[in-house]
Parts: sequence; C-alpha cells; structure tokens
Amino acid sequence: METQKTALYDYHKTLGAKFVSFAGYEMPIQYKEGIIKEHLFTRTNAGFFDVSHMGQFFLEGDLTLTEALEKLIPADLKSLKLHHSKYSFLLNQDGGIIDDLIITKTPEGFSIILNAACKENDVKEISKFLSKEHKSYFKNDYSLIALQGPKSAQVLEKIINGVSKLKFMTGDNFIFNDSNLFITRSGYTGEDGFEISIPNKKVVKLVDLLILNKVEPVGLGARDTLRLEAGLCLYGHELNEKINPIEANLNWAIAKKRKNEGGFNGWEKIKKSIQHGSEKTRVGILSLEKIIAREKTKIFSNDGQEIGLVTSGTFGPSVKAPVAMGYINSKYSKIGTKVKLEVRGKKYGAEITQLPFYKKNYIK
Repeated sequence: METQKTALYDYHKTLGAKFVSFAGYEMPIQYKEGIIKEHLFTRTNAGFFDVSHMGQFFLEGDLTLTEALEKLIPADLKSLKLHHSKYSFLLNQDGGIIDDLIITKTPEGFSIILNAACKENDVKEISKFLSKEHKSYFKNDYSLIALQGPKSAQVLEKIINGVSKLKFMTGDNFIFNDSNLFITRSGYTGEDGFEISIPNKKVVKLVDLLILNKVEPVGLGARDTLRLEAGLCLYGHELNEKINPIEANLNWAIAKKRKNEGGFNGWEKIKKSIQHGSEKTRVGILSLEKIIAREKTKIFSNDGQEIGLVTSGTFGPSVKAPVAMGYINSKYSKIGTKVKLEVRGKKYGAEITQLPFYKKNYIK
C-alpha cells in the first residue's frame, strides 16, 4: 500500500522537515531546530503540528445514533452540549480499549477524531452499531492543524477573530479566507491550544500566517515528548485492546452516570475493576539515575521481583530528567515506591511518581 501524504507535505519539505512513515503516512518527525528546541518552544511560545493523518469522522442521526454510540463509548453523550467535546474510548466486549478519541456534539450528530493507525478498524467497530438511517463519513478534503503553547490564543486571535473566547474542550465554526473552519480549544501537549479543521486548499494560507506571527513547526518527535511529560496516553503504548480504562488510570473519563447505569461494552468487567481494583496500574516513573528507560524496559521491585513493563520513556526537556510511563503490579503503585529499571542488562534506581510530570496549562 502506497504511503499517503498530507496536504502540507511539500510545505514541510520547504521547512526542512525530516520524515518518517507513521500509520501509513509520510510525517515530519522533526525540523531543522531539532526535537528538544521544538519541545521547549511549544512550552513557552506557540508551535504548529500537522495532525492531518488522524481521522476526522462524522456521524449524522437522531437520538437512536446517540444510543447506538453509547453502547461502545462510555461517555454521557445524551448530555453532551452542542460543540462541546469529551475524551473517551471505543470499548470491546471485555472492556479493552479499541481506541481512544475525542468526540464532539455537532448539529447533525457527532464528530470523532480517531487515531491514524486505528481509524479504519474503528469505523468497522462503530458501524456494527449503526442502522441504515445513520450517515457516516470521513472529511478527507480537510486538514487538521494543532496550534499549541501559551501564546496560541494571542496568535490565532490575530488571524481568526473570536477564537480566544473558546473554553477548553469546546469548539465553534469560524470563517477564514471565505471558508468554514471548525476549531476546538484542545490538544495533546499539556499546553493551551487549538485544533483547527480546515479545507486542504486553504491550509497553506493559514500556516503561512501562523509562521508570519512567529509560530514554529513542530514534528511528531516533540509531540511525543510533550504528551509524555503531560502524562497523556499514546494508543499502542499505554492503551490497547487488552487494557481497560481502570487499569489505564482513566476512571475519570467514564461518565459517573454511565458507571452507575452501564449499558456499554465491557461494563461488568470494568465495574468489577472499579469495585475491587485491578491487578496492574498505569504509573509515572522517574529515573533516579541518568538513564532513559524505553518501551519494554522491565520494572523490578527492590527485592528483585519483576513487577511490570515500561510503555513509553524519553528524556523530558521541560523537567530536565528521564521520564517514563508503564504498567506495574498495583501493590507497588503507591507514589514514592522505589523500583529498579533494567536497561542493557543492568538495574538502575527509579521511583513511582505522580502524573503528570509537567503541570498542564489548559484554559478552563
């Protein structure tokens, strides 16, 4: 299958991007400044990310659509207000996570942002619950741009009037260059920011204006270090079909009403995990020595028992230390518990720490 390119592919080349194949797309991993500088710039200014590889999936229908989606998404969709968004997931029969997502209420139904590597399978799973009256489609003629960082609102307001009035996890329609955009105040970095759904034919014009306003491009490399510092999960690492939301420490993302009433895939098993706890838990791990524990690094207790695995690990440029997330036996998940990380055959000291590593700066 041929690798796909986003509408900004040639533009990225002019900015000096280095590319990698990711989820079937040629995507910029970094630009001339490099991952650490891109990361730190986003934390202090505003960076733009091309996330057009993600699926912009739309569903249209009446109350029966909401009821259908609530069978595999444990959010309270019936109470979701127009243009408000929720972080949630698609669940399988065992309560495992098929994908995590952002779902937004639209006048016609819902829009869902799906992970690039999962989107085709996600649609198959969602379609099992839809009826002939429900309409669904991808907006493939639209790009998705994330503008992230403390100066995002200030910059975007100069270009698109009124956008700074949005609150976190809400969105609205805006006009730019005679085209309709949908913008939400959201992101995947722990910083204030926006995700902008814009027609492919207008995306270069928007990015030109962002760069004129001293916004810098940021690749997938810094996107990963930013989300890891913010304690945010990455599908395929912290989340998969064998992990349920309670194990993943995402209890907060299941609506209280839905926990009580159930009626979604895997509810019985999830309820059991809520009531009795789970055998393993997602935790933050701070290395006490100058080593980076990458994915699949084994975690040991101080008395030598293997108790878990690292799912993501890197050097955190903002916290100036190696950081990691992983799953460990819940008996060892208390904050401050000392553990060992096995890197290249040697064991190094680390401790279980509070997530996130870096305080989130969302505008509520």
